[in-house]
This record gives sequence, structure tokens and C-alpha cells, in this order.
Amino acid sequence: MPSLDTIPIIPYNNSQHIYLIKIDDMTFISFYCWFYLLFVCYAGDTISAANSSGAYEEEYISGDVVYQIDSLFKGLSIEKGFNGNVLIAQKGRIIYKNSFGYADLGEKTPLNIESTFQLASITKQFTAMAIMMLYEEGRLNFTDTLQRFFPEFPYKNITIHQLLTHRSGLPEYMYFSGRYWRNKKHLMSNIDVLDMMITYKPGINFLPDRKYKYCNTGYALLASIVEQVSGLQYHVFLERRIFKPLNMQKTFVYNTKKMEGAENITLGYKNSRRQAEEDYLCGVVGDKGIYSTVEDIFKWDQALYTEKLIKQSTLQEAFTPFSYNWRDDNSYGYGWRIMESDSGKIVYHAGLWRGYNGVFARRLQDKTTIIVLCNKVNSSFESIDQYMGILDSAQHKISSTGGD
Repeated sequence: MPSLDTIPIIPYNNSQHIYLIKIDDMTFISFYCWFYLLFVCYAGDTISAANSSGAYEEEYISGDVVYQIDSLFKGLSIEKGFNGNVLIAQKGRIIYKNSFGYADLGEKTPLNIESTFQLASITKQFTAMAIMMLYEEGRLNFTDTLQRFFPEFPYKNITIHQLLTHRSGLPEYMYFSGRYWRNKKHLMSNIDVLDMMITYKPGINFLPDRKYKYCNTGYALLASIVEQVSGLQYHVFLERRIFKPLNMQKTFVYNTKKMEGAENITLGYKNSRRQAEEDYLCGVVGDKGIYSTVEDIFKWDQALYTEKLIKQSTLQEAFTPFSYNWRDDNSYGYGWRIMESDSGKIVYHAGLWRGYNGVFARRLQDKTTIIVLCNKVNSSFESIDQYMGILDSAQHKISSTGGD
């Protein structure tokens, strides 16, 4: 009598559940053939490109690699409590996207691929882009000091470049505001951060450009510079100049009106599964504050390979390693962390804020994109190398010359 085996089934309809069935050996063989064909047809992307000699190179992601990615995230969901959305692409084509868990843990409302998450510090790359757009228009220079925009600003010789690269030495507003902001039930704004620094002059960490130290204050001030130079509020500038041109219809900057009318908004949770409450710091933007979806971030990702927003020569400033972070062995450009790997340069950023965390990574050489957004704090998914390893191990290249 044939033996019985228990195997995991990954459903075609992106279900969040793994079903187990018992089948005999012959049924298993037939099922495996059917499953393989179905999965490859569904998930395997084939990309062909002709060259001048008539030869062609065909690259594709096999069904096996998509199965590995799916199994990885299902495992993280079941074993590690991963709760979020995932999108992975190569060469401009999405090879995997899925949702795991709930938008509202209390109501058991499932996530869907259009669910909206707080990007936290991934926001910084959008702030940097706004600054670079104004630079290309000749309205500011990276060497400008803050006194050009805010004459009363008490800290001298700090440039836009130093804010972008975390080399300003400025104190962290998330720390000193606890001392100076009296009404903790009232949202702070970027103007409030600036006013506190002018009024109370909290001590610096070091003199400008002495070293790298990650600082949210710098990006809050950059958002204020965008407003001062453009004459538009930060959220209006991003909506008009970035979100709408790129058709990022589900992306917006935090404000109470947007939050009330937003569809598919998620709730943020601590790793204890307790909902993370918003507080007075949520009103400060530029260092954080953008809400978006994995599909909208993919639109942003693809636009960065074009010149829809700025020239590629200007964008390279963002990907230049101006500041080395010895602790994490990476560098910082303009709103991006930078890591050199054997397979090419990877630019990326992670984010963590009030129950949300995520990571967005781009390997420039082969246009690999990793987007993971979570609404329950979890560190199990943050290994970029793990995803790249799966993709690289299963990518096949077949070369052939033209002719009979």
C-alpha cells in the first residue's frame, strides 16, 4: 500500500493560510506536475532582449524562487509574527507580491495589497528628492547654510549637505522636545521644532561635519526649507511635484484630515500586539510621516530609473557615500543608505515609527527591488541579503546566437 505524506500547499489565490493534505504517492506525482506548471505560469517572468549582433539573452525567475520567497514569508508570518505586505521585482517586473496578517488586529480585518502603511524613515528619500528638485531649479545650493532660510537660527555653519548626510551635529528633536513641549496632547509641527531650537538652543552633539550621526532633526529642517523656498506646505509640494506626476494615488503625508478620509489605512502595533498610539511628535514630517502602499513605492522605484523628477546626474548625489557608518558597515548619501555587495551597489532605507516598520532596497545593477511594509513591529524580515540570496541562487541565464 502506498505511503502517505503530508505536504504544504501554497494556494493560487494568495491566501494567507497554508493547508495540509494527505495523499498517496501516485497522486503526489500527478499533483506535483500540475502544481509546477500552474505555479510557473503564474509566477515565472521571462524577459528577452535583443542585441546588435542578433544574439539574445533570456533571463527569468523560476517558479522555484517564487515558491522559496512565498515559503519564507509564510514561515515568518506563522513562526515570527510577521504582519505586512511584500513586493519584489526585477528589471521592472513584479515577480512576487502578497499580504500577511491584519490591518486591524482587534477587528481581524485582513491586509490587502492596497493597504496603506506609515513609511517612517523611508520618508527621508522623498524629502531629499524635494531638495534636489529645488537645487536643479537653481533655488538653493547644497552648500547653503541654514541662516539663508532662517536668519535667527542659532547654530552656525551648518549646510544643507550636512543635514542630508547626517553630519550637522544637531541635537535630536525627539529628545529635547520632551523637555520644552508643554502640551503633549497637542501635535507639534515643523515650525514648532524650529522655534524651540531658536528659543531654547539645546546643546549640539558635535561641531558641523566632524562625523556622522543619524539625526531626524536634520530632515525635519529640510522639510521646512522646502516650504520656505517653494512657498508650498511640505505635503502640498510632494503631492503636486512627486505623488501626482508618478500616479501615486494612495500616497500622502500625515495630517488629521488625510487620516480621517484615507481608505485601506492600517493601524500600527507594537510587538506585544498592543496598538501603538499616536503622540505629539507625529505632526513633525520630513523625517517621517508619509503613508503609502507597496505598489505606490514600486512606482517611485521605477521613476528613479528615469528623469521624470530630476536628472540622473543629480540623483547620483543621493547614491554617493558621503558618510560612513562604521557600526553598521554602510554609508549614507542623500536620504539613502548605501551598501556595496559582490553583486553591485544596493541603496536602501529602513523605517520604524509608532507600530510601523519596513524596508525598501534597490540593487541598481539589475534593478532588483525589495519592498516590505509592516504595521506590527517585527525585525524578522529585515535581512536584505537573505532576499538577494534567494533571487541570485535561482536566476538562470541562457545565451544563444541567432541562425538556424
